[in-house]
Amino acid sequence: MLARLDHIRNWIFDLDNTLYPANINLFTQVDQRITDYIADRFGLDPVAARLKQKAYFHARGTTLAGLIDDHGTDPHDYLDYVHDVEMDVLEHNAPLVAAIARLPGRKLVFTNGDAPYARKVLDRIGLSESFEAIHDIHATNYVPKPEPAVYAGFCAAYDIDPATSIFFEDMARNLKPAKAIGMTTVWIDNGSEQHHDDDRGFIDFTIADITAWLHEIMEEA
Repeated sequence: MLARLDHIRNWIFDLDNTLYPANINLFTQVDQRITDYIADRFGLDPVAARLKQKAYFHARGTTLAGLIDDHGTDPHDYLDYVHDVEMDVLEHNAPLVAAIARLPGRKLVFTNGDAPYARKVLDRIGLSESFEAIHDIHATNYVPKPEPAVYAGFCAAYDIDPATSIFFEDMARNLKPAKAIGMTTVWIDNGSEQHHDDDRGFIDFTIADITAWLHEIMEEA
């Protein structure tokens, strides 16, 4: 194990574009379904729907948060619709399954998506038995990362000490609150980041390939 990580006992992973490569474009399907949902529900053309979607995403953390706050959108209706995507772009990832199995300690998923969708993704990758829990958007009462209270709630729910935890994310902004409470942070820089911030001081490791990096750290003394 890499010496800098000897203290880690809790391995926490985002889901989309983190546990699978961004370039397979699974989340691109979800993103388009969000646009379609807004266009259909509010009678907007695709351009106006897209603008509304991204305005909420950047201001509220997720589009859903804005829709709930401003329009009382039913989160179950929304999540069922946007997660109705083709999973055949996902492939079993035996090297990643093996890498996660070797990690010492607890392993959890912390996602702004919902657990039913997460389970489908994990099953396709081969990780359905790899994680102790999936902490999803229902568990946070639809308040998304990067709201700081969500991280405190996550730690309280699973009795997690942030000082012995590491968090993997493709969205750098979601790492800032994790670092603020003492977690080690890993940014997966794969081109999926949609919110640019010149401050990267809250990122401990920047990687491109999570599978390769996990194998590397387990081999280092």
